[in-house]
Amino acid sequence: MFDYKLLSALAAVIEQSGFERAAQVLGLSQSAVSQRIKLLEARVGQPVLVRATPPSPTEIGRLLLNHVQQVRLLERDLQSVVPALDEGGMPERLRIALNADSLATWWALAVGDFCAEHRLLTDLVVEDQDVGLKRMRAGEVAACLCGSERPVAGARSLLLGAMRYRALASPDFIDRHFPQGVTPQAVARSPALVFGPDDFLQHRYLASLGVEGGFEHHLCPSSEGFTRMVEAGMGWGLVPELQVRGQLASGLLVELLTDQCIDVPLYWHHWRNGGRLLTELTDHLAKKAGQWLVPLGTE
Repeated sequence: MFDYKLLSALAAVIEQSGFERAAQVLGLSQSAVSQRIKLLEARVGQPVLVRATPPSPTEIGRLLLNHVQQVRLLERDLQSVVPALDEGGMPERLRIALNADSLATWWALAVGDFCAEHRLLTDLVVEDQDVGLKRMRAGEVAACLCGSERPVAGARSLLLGAMRYRALASPDFIDRHFPQGVTPQAVARSPALVFGPDDFLQHRYLASLGVEGGFEHHLCPSSEGFTRMVEAGMGWGLVPELQVRGQLASGLLVELLTDQCIDVPLYWHHWRNGGRLLTELTDHLAKKAGQWLVPLGTE
């Protein structure tokens, strides 16, 4: 039978990205946390952590993380039936991976009332929508919002809708780089903005225009900073329509080519045995997300 004090130490080290902060969260000394990890490794007969900065779970460590996160959620269900089991009366904390653009636009509006009603605290891990699922696969999160449809083993996925992106630039940028008008070839020759090495939206956009190959670009791993750089005329970029309605209406930003948007599907992934809280959050998102996301495949 598992010693859940040991598993909690493992989860804290991963969630807090190190032994020092894990010790603070658990109310232990750093050496005590280290001893618990060593004891856990002795019990399972192999390392559960890769001692790096930050630490990362081994394969067996990922399996143990999956287990302890699901146990936490199931324990919450029992506490609602048997309140005496709730020793601290602390709010539940849910670790979720999601893309930066959702966090910058609709996410808080969708879940704010749910978190208040259920005394839920969220621990958000920001990843590009194309790679966020790796956090669930690694056992680091209980749920994930990403662009991948296929769930990992033991999880379910639900299509919430799509975020609509438009290729935008400032009027000055357009005047400077497209004096003869905006064409696919001219767009490919002008500086672009890319969120990070896992962001291929701009590549997809150019491919949809019939242009292949590399292009000059800035890297900007911030959703808000990305928009500010486009506004400043540093490059063109694909920006969530939700984020820039005001700038489009005022003329601060201009669409390069009309009717050439890209819709990125967003799937909500959650563990099958995640307990009632995760099921209720899933139902809540299914009802709310349509206020901000567009149905996939619509124009």
